[in-house]
Amino acid sequence: MVKTPSQVLAIPPLENGDRLSRHEFERRYNAMPNLKKAELIEGIVYMPAALRFKSHGQPHGWIMTWLGTYEAMTPHVDLAIEPTIRLDHDNAPQPDAILLISEAAGGQSRLSDDDYLEGAPELIVEIAASSAAIDLHAKKQAYRRNNVQEYIVWQVLDQTLSWFYLENGEYFDLPVDADGIMRSRVFPGLCLAVQKLLEGDMRAVLAVLQQGIQSSDYAAFVQKLTVN
Repeated sequence: MVKTPSQVLAIPPLENGDRLSRHEFERRYNAMPNLKKAELIEGIVYMPAALRFKSHGQPHGWIMTWLGTYEAMTPHVDLAIEPTIRLDHDNAPQPDAILLISEAAGGQSRLSDDDYLEGAPELIVEIAASSAAIDLHAKKQAYRRNNVQEYIVWQVLDQTLSWFYLENGEYFDLPVDADGIMRSRVFPGLCLAVQKLLEGDMRAVLAVLQQGIQSSDYAAFVQKLTVN
């Protein structure tokens, strides 16, 4: 059967499990304007199902409140929700949240002319149902290889939050300090009262963050960003 010109030029839709290059993934994604979320992870297309309130929507909102407060107080630091990132030839993830240092202040990612983020942001956050999700497997591998400096995965159903930091090309668990707080190594002052977050006590979470923002380490960080 001979194909018509329109059939030859038709762009196939994205399908869950497709194996594509990032270029082809973007071509198909851009041809589907009603598609809300799709990711290319290690060359495989993932299209998540509808998201539930307590297992994703609400914890996502809490994480954004925490990060948004830090961004609001910190010059040259930018926050985004679910941006598509051009990491490499096989990866175009759409993480739940990212925090980055602007390129002008020495950050390691940049905005392309068509408004996509290229390169690895300093911090990525994913909300996962459990430890079985790709966030702790294929995505973690892709983020590590592409130099994402810190990576947080909140496993909501397991009531666990993992915060990894990159050192010598490997991810290590960020420790919880004796006072129950985790402290970013990349963003001084970005402090998280982990148990309070898991309990949904956002007032306590933000109070601890405010203490971090008032620290001398944070002040020195902001001064460094401003000088650059």
